[in-house]
Amino acid sequence: MKCLVTGGAGFLGSWLCEKLAAEGHEVTAIDNFLSGSKNNLGKGIKLVSADVTKPIKDIKTDVIFHLASLASPKFYKDMPIETMMANSFGTFNLLKLAENNNAKFVYASSSEIYGDPKEHPQKETYYGNVNTVGERSCYDEGKRFGEALTYSFSKKHGIEYTIVRIFNTYGPRMRKDDGRVMPNFINQALAGKDITIYGSGKQTRSFCYVTDTVDGIVKAAFFNRSDVFNIGNPKEMTMIELAETIKRLTGSKSKIMFTEIGKDDPERRKPDISKAKSILKWEPKIILEEGLKPTIEWFKKA
Repeated sequence: MKCLVTGGAGFLGSWLCEKLAAEGHEVTAIDNFLSGSKNNLGKGIKLVSADVTKPIKDIKTDVIFHLASLASPKFYKDMPIETMMANSFGTFNLLKLAENNNAKFVYASSSEIYGDPKEHPQKETYYGNVNTVGERSCYDEGKRFGEALTYSFSKKHGIEYTIVRIFNTYGPRMRKDDGRVMPNFINQALAGKDITIYGSGKQTRSFCYVTDTVDGIVKAAFFNRSDVFNIGNPKEMTMIELAETIKRLTGSKSKIMFTEIGKDDPERRKPDISKAKSILKWEPKIILEEGLKPTIEWFKKA
């Protein structure tokens, strides 16, 4: 099939492009390089420099994977308008392209649509607890709007869609200056600097290795009806546990230091993936330590 991946030169997008190409699909990646890099993509993948907030024309495709959005709090707090436009105008433009091509539309949403959740673990039926006027709202609400627009466009124009709510993903090709917890902890440990934990360190996340995430996205994309799926690893851990694990694997003597936590930072995060397991027959296979080893090696060379 002909597959179009927006944000295809980014961390997750590039892995998705490679997965699709390996399965024999014809892959075109679109990126404006706000956070992506041409170096992330190998041969056999067509790369187009474009901004999805402007109409995309003259591309024939069977499936559209919309991953074009800044995903790191560091980046989307610096570029909040660009983040919201990618998930609003960008989503609309790509939905129009899907309609014109009679293509399947796959929207890469996020666990951030659940905000600081009052339900734990989070099911697809949970509506979320999001602050609309906070520093994170540009991303959280951008993704929520993108989901709503995808659903409404589908109801009116009859396109088939999949929404994947992606939970914390990590692995090689993450940017060194990404600002998320995994790159921060690994870089600090490798440099022998203090590992900085925001808040008490008791807040939790559930980390999914990138190849598992990509497998889940692809399985969801080729499911034969419109639906919404959590894609993530339900193995939950505290930030203290993550820091200690990274220290051990890197052999670092870094000290763990605590500092003030940012506003609206979720206290707990864990996906309920029972729907993906039962319908898609998907669940993650890579345990944290197994995924951390190649990730640490990547940051050693980055």
